[in-house]
Amino acid sequence: MKGWLIYNKTDAEQNELYIDWFIKEAREQNMSLQLILREDLTAGVMRHENTVMLHGKPVDLPNFAVVRTIEPLLNLQLESFGIDVYNPSKTAFICNDKARTHFHLTNSGIPMADTIVVSSRTKLPESAPFNFPFVIKTTSGRGGKQVKLITNTQTWQELKRQQLSDNIIIQSAAHIQPGKDVRVFVIGNDIIGAVMRNNEHDFRANYKLGGTASWYELDAYETALVRRIIDQFEIGMAGIDFLIDKDGQLVFNEIEDVVGSRTLSAVSDINILQKYVAHIKNGSSL
Repeated sequence: MKGWLIYNKTDAEQNELYIDWFIKEAREQNMSLQLILREDLTAGVMRHENTVMLHGKPVDLPNFAVVRTIEPLLNLQLESFGIDVYNPSKTAFICNDKARTHFHLTNSGIPMADTIVVSSRTKLPESAPFNFPFVIKTTSGRGGKQVKLITNTQTWQELKRQQLSDNIIIQSAAHIQPGKDVRVFVIGNDIIGAVMRNNEHDFRANYKLGGTASWYELDAYETALVRRIIDQFEIGMAGIDFLIDKDGQLVFNEIEDVVGSRTLSAVSDINILQKYVAHIKNGSSL
């Protein structure tokens, strides 16, 4: 079995050890996995046909591709050739937009914070939509970036004077514990493990922003909650993130399509890439 591991150049340089680990796990399961830089890959329509080229030349296509760029259209283009793509384009399309993700899970019995969506083509509401505090996030942001905590009217008024550069969601945070969340790692239909992230110096719990991580044991209710979310998607590997309310209950936050696993590795001896490669091997076409 031959596979592509697709990264853009900058992310590939920052994730060299992770990439080497991924390739090693594939080799140990008799699979060939090749790093492909997105900048070297051309995908489009030529002579009325879908086309993929590498370094500007025709290329033998793989059995599967793990796309570590946030580009759902690329996932879709690769799928058009019969390539098994992880994660599938539909999952990538929904999960890389926070508004779409919340809309997709509406009516699924998933607890969420009150949320409104504001298009970049419109202006923020005249009055604050929720009691303070509340959070504003771009719908495409990742890693805690482009997230602002609004705590008072002055901050709200200052924000209103700025031109929106992206679609945003506004979420009530009045009943949410700041600086704390739970990430659940999922492969296919299996829950691999969960980690609590905590940051005493920032309302964002992200590990890269100085947060700490500890193993989190899901109880029966929480496990059932995660499974209700899994049932709504076709997942290769993803991280499902939950906020924690003042009563200690999980509140759905977002799904990371291109998820890292350094927190899981920090708090456990789980080899998640070994499990991911086995999942791909069992699911991909020969």
